[in-house]
Amino acid sequence: MTFQPFRTLLFGFAFSPKLDINLMETARIAHFFGAKLILLHVGEHTPEKENRMVEVLAGVQYPDVVIETHWREGKPIPTILRACREFGIDLLVLGAVQHETLFRFYVGSIARKLTRKVHCSVLLLIKPSDVRVPCQHLVVNGLDAPETPYAIAMAFYAAHVLGARQITVVEEIRQKEIHVSVEDDRTLKKAAIIKERLKWREESRVRKIIGNLPAEHLRGIKVKTQSIFGKRGYSIGHYAEVVRADLLVMNAPAKSGLFDRVFTHDIEYILSDLPTDVLIIRKKT
Repeated sequence: MTFQPFRTLLFGFAFSPKLDINLMETARIAHFFGAKLILLHVGEHTPEKENRMVEVLAGVQYPDVVIETHWREGKPIPTILRACREFGIDLLVLGAVQHETLFRFYVGSIARKLTRKVHCSVLLLIKPSDVRVPCQHLVVNGLDAPETPYAIAMAFYAAHVLGARQITVVEEIRQKEIHVSVEDDRTLKKAAIIKERLKWREESRVRKIIGNLPAEHLRGIKVKTQSIFGKRGYSIGHYAEVVRADLLVMNAPAKSGLFDRVFTHDIEYILSDLPTDVLIIRKKT
């Protein structure tokens, strides 16, 4: 049986100047994932909007993608959450251009709340294109957490279907794990040794995860591990920006407990200043 984690996508769209490009990019993603695409507009359904959608859909270049358009009135967050449950959505797509006013609307507080509450994965698009820009390099978090193996597996799946050539797994290590105050040459050397041991530990853990992935998802992909000492969330976002990654893959915030408070804080760095397109992975519940 073909592995297909994203069978149904939902795209929450607004009638912005970038609607055509956002829709084209989302249809392209649905095409590569082999998914059905649900389009949802939260707002008034008017003849003018209907005509605009007919015009936009006529330009979609992927006839194999099954597309449905739905119109709902209400508050954006609860309306989108209900629709995701109603349609059995596997991946919620929110599109915006970083300098648009709508960026703040969809990728600001609404995205923060949706990533905590929605039952499925979320894809945040900040650089849609009307023509395909090949996805070459994915960065995925290697955070030592129960959800990480699944997030890494989804990153390799995405790289496989999108034809990416490289994946970098970033292990963010907190400075406090070193447990040494650098005061002289002796403590500096001790801190360096501890750092190397921590890097070896994290890289060994990630290699074991990768070793359990399907061989077809690894084929043709250059795999790199990168340990970074710094503030979680901020460090990986900065790294993804510096290496010009095409997609950053992250665990979704957990919904309860201490890890929730820690990780929600971590991912706030990503959501407050998106370095690239971001795929936030959550197993459906």
